[in-house]
Amino acid sequence: MTQVIRSFVVAPQWIGDAVMSEPLLARLAARGEQLTVGALPWVAPVYRAMPQVHEVIELPFAHGRLDWAGRKRLASDLRGRFDAAYVLPNSIKAALIPFMARIARRVGYHGEGRYGLLNERLPNPQGRPPMVAFYSALAGDASDSASADERPRLRLSDETLVAATDAAELRRAAYWVFAPGAEYGPAKCWPATHYAELARSLHAAHGLPVLLLGSAKELALCESIAALAPGACRILAGKTSLHDAMALIAASRGVVSNDSGLMHVAAAFGVPQVAVFGSTSPEPTPPLNPQPKVVWLQHEIGLECSPCFDRTCRFGHTRCLVEVTPQRVEAALRQSVA
Repeated sequence: MTQVIRSFVVAPQWIGDAVMSEPLLARLAARGEQLTVGALPWVAPVYRAMPQVHEVIELPFAHGRLDWAGRKRLASDLRGRFDAAYVLPNSIKAALIPFMARIARRVGYHGEGRYGLLNERLPNPQGRPPMVAFYSALAGDASDSASADERPRLRLSDETLVAATDAAELRRAAYWVFAPGAEYGPAKCWPATHYAELARSLHAAHGLPVLLLGSAKELALCESIAALAPGACRILAGKTSLHDAMALIAASRGVVSNDSGLMHVAAAFGVPQVAVFGSTSPEPTPPLNPQPKVVWLQHEIGLECSPCFDRTCRFGHTRCLVEVTPQRVEAALRQSVA
């Protein structure tokens, strides 16, 4: 009888990164590893939508805090349960629990200089590597390099989708989703006026509502969009859990978003989508959908500052986003849905 390898995965803290780690977990599960993921509460629902994950442990740590005592307690609880650990974040903090839990094999990137904490370290890559390949390399099987069509996949049951749409009084594939925010900063955000114009046009053409999803931090942004598109939008930002937001995305007719975590969620469900890029590049972190529609004007308008990867536009004009017209995004959405 083959012995089961019990593996503990320390998850990244951002939703998009969590989604892009799915191909790694699929590889590990395919070779017989039983996976337990340690994830912060706001990304844990992403891992619960991965069938290859055996268990999700929510990490009780505040963002940015060491919480040494809490890490020691959790490490003590995990001791003796696992044969291997994969540490996806590059921080020293992320490597502490597997080390203190005395997990024999501890794999990750060199990161912040994690000598001793990890005993299998990959060199830090140069530049901004494609994130799926970045995580998949931790599987360590050079003979099974990432295939060109390897992409993240999330799954929720039909019952889950029905429950989410019924609770929101919606019908499956009879509404649009906009995710107009971005955790990283406003330089990633397509203008609210453009979202509103697109919402008015879609609602006039189809009579279908537009859901505005995001965190509570994005409520004011969503309210401004809804105010500019009377009767077209329903604001759910800050009013749904990530689990329910994921289900509403999976059951939607199509999604329009910035470069954000919810963009990657939509891609992983294979939902028709348009992703608008501005200050960032789709090259390292594209929406890995079978047929994504990406709108990025870098080569068309010749902005030397794009991509800048800044949180706010250093010149104050955000031309890389302002010049993406609602008509262009609507045309791309129609092509994606067709």
